Amino acid sequence: MQKRIRIAAGVLAALFVLYTVFVYFLVSACLVPSFMDRLDAFEDITKKCYSEQVQTAQIQGNRSRLLSETAAWIETVKREKIYADTIDGYRLVAEEFPERTSETWVLLLHGYTGWKEEMYQFAYWYQKQGYAVLVPDLRCQGESEGDFIGMGWTDHYDCQLWIEHILEESPNAKIVLHGQSMGAATALIMAGSPEVSDYIKAVVSDSAYTTAYEMFGDKITEWFHLPAVLFVDSACVMLRLRGGYDLRDASPLRAVEGSRVPILFIHGDEDKMIDVNMSYELYDAAVCEKELFIVEGAGHAQAQDKDPEAYYGRIEDFLSRYL
Repeated sequence: MQKRIRIAAGVLAALFVLYTVFVYFLVSACLVPSFMDRLDAFEDITKKCYSEQVQTAQIQGNRSRLLSETAAWIETVKREKIYADTIDGYRLVAEEFPERTSETWVLLLHGYTGWKEEMYQFAYWYQKQGYAVLVPDLRCQGESEGDFIGMGWTDHYDCQLWIEHILEESPNAKIVLHGQSMGAATALIMAGSPEVSDYIKAVVSDSAYTTAYEMFGDKITEWFHLPAVLFVDSACVMLRLRGGYDLRDASPLRAVEGSRVPILFIHGDEDKMIDVNMSYELYDAAVCEKELFIVEGAGHAQAQDKDPEAYYGRIEDFLSRYL
């Protein structure tokens, strides 16, 4: 009997170790860029996201034109690379497009596995409107250091450093946050944070998710064909031990329930990456001044490509009421 008990205990211990190793792998495969590189995960995610996008002649034509105009602008515009150091020892990098006569700023925030250059087309539009622009690489993406992608939580602390930089440049600055996908989630969490919300006058949330916890569970099922219920809570524990935060911390839904910053929610109704219903849920939960703009025929973060005139026109109209 004792031998059987020892064997059973050994088997259970081995299964626990295997389970722990697998959860370690799962967290690394989703949130550690250096590990993702070794697995070719960045390339796989990029291909999958592209395959799920809406591909029409209109969208492709608009995107090509917007990128061409942005490329011409970036060759001549005055810009400066700036740096900030986090309290946990990482160096963050951003590009600043100054407009010294303006007290109105926009902080542009890219999405999951993205980089600052993806947001330059928005920087181009905002600077034409007279804004000073700051575009960071979020931690461990682009040129910024870090160990784990923050899913909006560690990012909202990091972005306080950029808010401080803006206020050093312009003590009376009126700051707009404009983010896409994970960047939009970051902006919403910032808007609900008492540390910085007093300085933020408006938020443009493009294709945000409700919670990182829900997103992680969805992607475990979609990417790895695993039941989320068996792994997502363990992944939260692993991430807390390794990365210092819990996926449940990164909750734009909870943030908007306490935010007083006006928010424009934008989403494409054919988004296969982040379901459009998440923006409906965020909109319904928000207690601030708010608007909802659903773009028909647009996939994930494609609203500006589907109808740039309507997209930027809606943003301009929204911001004109709060700045």
